[in-house]
Amino acid sequence: MNIFTLLLTILVVGLFVGILAYIIRIVPQSNAYVVERLGAYHTTWNTGVHLLFPFVDRVANKTTLKEVVKDFAPQPVITKDNVTMQIDTVVYFQITDPKLYTYGVVGPITAIENLTATTLRNIIGDLELDETLTSRDIINTKMRAILDEATDPWGIKVNRVEVKNIIPPRDIQEAMEKQMRAERERRESILRAEGEKRSNILTAEGEKEAMVLRANAKKESMIAEAEGQAQAMERIYEAQARGIEMIKNANPTKEYLSLKSLETYEKMADGKATKIVVPSEIQNMASFLTSAREILVDDAAKDAMENVLGKK
Repeated sequence: MNIFTLLLTILVVGLFVGILAYIIRIVPQSNAYVVERLGAYHTTWNTGVHLLFPFVDRVANKTTLKEVVKDFAPQPVITKDNVTMQIDTVVYFQITDPKLYTYGVVGPITAIENLTATTLRNIIGDLELDETLTSRDIINTKMRAILDEATDPWGIKVNRVEVKNIIPPRDIQEAMEKQMRAERERRESILRAEGEKRSNILTAEGEKEAMVLRANAKKESMIAEAEGQAQAMERIYEAQARGIEMIKNANPTKEYLSLKSLETYEKMADGKATKIVVPSEIQNMASFLTSAREILVDDAAKDAMENVLGKK
C-alpha cells in the first residue's frame, strides 16, 4: 500500500467519522434543540440521542430549560410627584416552549428588557416618592404579572421580578438622610424620656414600699411591745392573786394585817405625795402605840428618880 492509498483511506475514514458526528446529536440534560427541515420547523429534540439528516435538517436554536436570571441596567423613571430616579431590576424567567421562544420574537432578552423598562415606568408613574420607596413588594407583584402575561406568546414564563436598587436624586437622598437622622434623634429623646420616667416611677414605688414596710415594722413592734406589757401585767396580777390566795388560805391574824398596812403606808410616805389619808384603824393603832410609849417613858422616869433619892 503506497502513501497515496493510505492518505485516501485516512481521508475516507475521517469523512465518515465527520458525517457520523454530524448526524448523531446528543442533547444534554435541561436543554432543547429546535430542528428545521428544508428551512421549516420540523421538531424539538429533548434530552437524548438524535439523528440529523445531512443537507436536509439543521439545528435552528439551542435553548436551555433552566431558570435564567437577567440583571438589567438602571432605568430612569419619574414618579407621580415628578421626582426622577434610577431603578434597576432583576428578572427570573424560564423557557417553557423552545419553538415559540425561537420563532415568537426577535431577540427575546432585549424584548424582555424593554418590556421591563416600560412596565416599570408605568407602575412608578402612578406612585409618589414615598410610596415608591416603601412599596417594593407591590411593584414586584405587578411587574411579574404584566411581564408573565406579555411573554407568554414567546414561550417564556416569568417566575419572579425584583426591584434591586432605587436610587433617588442626590438632593432627595440628603433630605431623606436629614429626615432619618431627625427621626432617630426624636426616637432617642423619647426613649431617654421614657427611661427617666420609668426610673422615677420605680424610685417612687421603692420609697412607697419602704415607707409601708417601715410603718408595718413600727406597727408590729408596738403591737409586740403592747402584748409584752399586757403579758407582764397579767403575770403581775396573777402573782398578786396567788399571793392573796395564799395569804387567805394561811388565815392571817389581825396583827399581821395591821403590820402589812403599816409597811404599805411607810412606802407611801417615802413618795412625793403631800397629803396621806390614814384609815381610822391605823389611827387607833397609832394612838395605842403612843399611849404605850408614854407609859413606858413615865415608868422609866419614875425608876430613875427613885434611884437618885435612894443614893442620897
